[in-house]
Amino acid sequence: MLKTLDRYIIKKYLTTFFFVVLIFTLIAVVIDFSEKIDDLIQDEIPTGSIFMEYYLPFMPYINGLLWPLYALITTIFFTSRMAYNSEIISMMGGGMNFYRLAVPYMLSAALIAGLHFFGNHYLIPEGNKHRTLFENTYVWKNNFDNKTRNIHLFLDDNSKMYARRYSRRDTVCYDFTLEKFKDNKLISKLSSPRTEWQGKTGTWLIRDYRLREFDGTDEKLSFGKKLDTLLNFTPGDIERRDNLKEAMTTPELRVFIQRERERGAANFEKYEVELHRRSAEPFTIFILTLIGLAVASRKVRGGMGLHLALGAGLGGIYIFLSKFSTTFSTNAGLSPQLGVWIPNLIFMAVTLFLISRAQK
Repeated sequence: MLKTLDRYIIKKYLTTFFFVVLIFTLIAVVIDFSEKIDDLIQDEIPTGSIFMEYYLPFMPYINGLLWPLYALITTIFFTSRMAYNSEIISMMGGGMNFYRLAVPYMLSAALIAGLHFFGNHYLIPEGNKHRTLFENTYVWKNNFDNKTRNIHLFLDDNSKMYARRYSRRDTVCYDFTLEKFKDNKLISKLSSPRTEWQGKTGTWLIRDYRLREFDGTDEKLSFGKKLDTLLNFTPGDIERRDNLKEAMTTPELRVFIQRERERGAANFEKYEVELHRRSAEPFTIFILTLIGLAVASRKVRGGMGLHLALGAGLGGIYIFLSKFSTTFSTNAGLSPQLGVWIPNLIFMAVTLFLISRAQK
């Protein structure tokens, strides 16, 4: 059963948290609008479209990235005020120890973390479908993360394609090769200097091709001017946007990662990092809430200013560790799951240390 003090602390936590969300959301929107205003004016986009298609989904997106830090700021802010007003001392003087005091904080954090978890996995990606489409159309028109040279893809278990160069302007693969296998043996090799995407039919037009077919020690060679065929890849598999991962719900992202792994695609680690990040960040809310409580529950001479400065420093360290470890996961072979959870593991140790030193 929740007691009066529990309800009091939960109310303070939630009202302060959503006030912090409101303030930082307004700041983020103003900063983002100032950066993109030239592009928005140049394309003469209607104001309604800017708000509905971009800024409406932008607000939950930017909050999804910052909610753990909001939890830290919130906890330090209202707990420091309670400590300054001697409320924490009165609670402990009445028989409440630190661990019992942490209960309403954890209940509040659980509510925020639950919303954050659902938003990360489902709600925010659905909104990002509209936001990223708007960005890719009007703002970041060339934010592709795939290379356009020396492209290798497994089309299925027995087919592999290679292109020396791909042109996004006219959707053409140059020096194209398609190899087919059976029982791990090469049975055919199709080569073409130019292979063109046919958008209306969803096929590839292979020009001036040469086909080599193998049957044991026998080889058959044939040539042709044109071959219109259906292949298991599209320009979208090559023209991949940097923000593609943000616009997929977790079930869609899991299917995408499995497909990319089976096709032998490179650089899919960033998608695994995104997948694990969506679960790790809600857990971070619990850790940073406990850190904020341990730091701000003690009445000190510096007051709220010292507490907020310490909280800002811890938040900066958390962001640095997060970027550092995810970069290693993406580029240096570190496990994506471990890379995402390393900041939580380190800060969990920091939390235990601060709790051991907190006012009991």
